[in-house]
Amino acid sequence: MYKILVTNDDGVDSEGIIVLAEALAELGEVTVVAPLNNMTAVSHSITLNRPLRIEKRAERCYAVDGTPTDCVALAVNLVMKDDPPALVVSGINKGANLGDDVHYSGTVAGAREATMYRIPAIAVSLAGRSNYKFAPAAEIAVKVAAKVLANGLPHGTLLNVNVPRTAIKGVVITRQGTKLARTKIIETLDPRQRSFYWIGEEFVSWDNELGTDYAAVNSGFVSITPLKNDATDYSRIEMLQTWDETWLRADSKQFEELLGKDKQ
Repeated sequence: MYKILVTNDDGVDSEGIIVLAEALAELGEVTVVAPLNNMTAVSHSITLNRPLRIEKRAERCYAVDGTPTDCVALAVNLVMKDDPPALVVSGINKGANLGDDVHYSGTVAGAREATMYRIPAIAVSLAGRSNYKFAPAAEIAVKVAAKVLANGLPHGTLLNVNVPRTAIKGVVITRQGTKLARTKIIETLDPRQRSFYWIGEEFVSWDNELGTDYAAVNSGFVSITPLKNDATDYSRIEMLQTWDETWLRADSKQFEELLGKDKQ
């Protein structure tokens, strides 16, 4: 029987994770390790400045007073250390995680942390801002999970799955899109007349080109985007090597000499 770890960033009591865990039970034994509180937009942060607590909520269900990254780390290295998961599924997130938002997303980070342990992982998000109906997204998650369990994924690669809120027309493989957003800073005063600030987005326009995740979801299709942990832009390495040949050659020579000494 497959062991499946489920986490999220909306919190252990979120309807999305409850529906997801119940749906994935048809594929194997599901263990939930998720944040005690909402951890939206914490990205891949890990808690280092204080201890963490784990609260057992039910059989194979745990709440952690930390981030999604903390949850996966504790699950793999503690809760499930004797029988590690064959798959990690993060979600179902309230709201899409498309384009550049994958860098902020705690949902995606939970899946990314799993890939660092060489565990196949999926992040699942449901588009919209209200009136969420998670059942269709859970059905998609089960289908994708079954494929990953059967076929595996390359090390360091996760699948970012976004489900439209409208009727699903199909499933497409996409690339990560981009967005243009203007940051809005709202300043106000506390009761002692001290300033504090809220950060938000005033305007967002998306790359709606054919083949992007946003274009797919906006057209009613499920978007599946493979994401890699290796963020190197290999196409620009040669360009950077031409910027200043003098200092670059010197650094390269020193680097090669150091490598040679290490091999001796």
